[in-house]
Amino acid sequence: MKQSIKVIISGGGTGGHIYPAIAIANEIKLRYPNASILFVGAKDKMEMEKVPQAGYDIKGLWISGIQRKLTLKNLMFPFKLLSSLWRANSIIRKFKPDVAIGTGGFASGPTLIVAANKGIPTLIQEQNSYPGITNKLLSKKAEKICVAYDNLERFFPSDKIIKTGNPVRQDLLFIHSKTEEGKKFFKIIANKKTVLVLGGSLGARRVNQLIESQLGFFKENNMQVIWQCGKLYYDEYKKYNLNENVQVHQFLNRMDLAYAASDFIVSRAGASSVSELCIVGKPTVFIPSPNVAEDHQTKNAKAIVDKHGAILVKESELDTFPIVLETLLKDKGKQESLSENIKTLALPNATNDIVNEIEKIIHFKE
Repeated sequence: MKQSIKVIISGGGTGGHIYPAIAIANEIKLRYPNASILFVGAKDKMEMEKVPQAGYDIKGLWISGIQRKLTLKNLMFPFKLLSSLWRANSIIRKFKPDVAIGTGGFASGPTLIVAANKGIPTLIQEQNSYPGITNKLLSKKAEKICVAYDNLERFFPSDKIIKTGNPVRQDLLFIHSKTEEGKKFFKIIANKKTVLVLGGSLGARRVNQLIESQLGFFKENNMQVIWQCGKLYYDEYKKYNLNENVQVHQFLNRMDLAYAASDFIVSRAGASSVSELCIVGKPTVFIPSPNVAEDHQTKNAKAIVDKHGAILVKESELDTFPIVLETLLKDKGKQESLSENIKTLALPNATNDIVNEIEKIIHFKE
């Protein structure tokens, strides 16, 4: 069996595409320490910072998505696409990968198109319950498509689909033994209920505005708040760190301890967050972002809500949030049923299963 393999991984734009890609790379490195792994991302996106931090090389493409209205960026798209296809061709010709993996994001399109046209096997890891246009196009030439939800035969060839789930941080698998550690880490009162608020790595304006408006509600109900407001909004909301029982964070470096310390979770419904919350198994209120392609966050959340594993509050219905949360606070039976039901949807071995599929399509030789 090959001991040294060459792998290109392309994905980015958001943490939801980047962290699964890094998790896959880490598992490949664990199995094949001599593996050469190269990432391909979009030049001005967060993967150009996060991937090197994780210890991997990355090349950037001049690529971005299409806006929903006529803009200068849209007029530039054909030139960016041609540039990215040329650049991806150069990268792949020099690197000579055994396989190309796409986890979503603008750069994965040109990279996997070029790889497939050169006869290099490709694998797509689709995180969402409703795929974007890039992965729909890439699926035609992909060897395998690893998915996290049922019923994706509507979008992809059924014989290529493998339900693996989404890669998650492995330290989440043991959070139920970290409750005390989590409470000490965040310096919160042990016998007070704690709500964890997650708006994504960049933040979510409407979620932040909601939490700001409900600080009185949390105080009246004797609740503590661990509030991850995001990089874009920290300067605006950090003043609330002066409030008793409220702590505002730009970013949470110890997500395992944040989950462990919390009793309730309010979160966006990005694919990675949903997959993590299925493993965490705490009562969760999803507030999906409506400002994403194909409204996929709402579809992600509904896939859990339809199995009675979480509560969904749309941005257009945020005035109902205090009623929803107060009802949940008073109903221990509902809390327990939400926890039990969401845990049944967890797929904790996703990273391992995805790399198993990668091994299969490389056609290892003895």
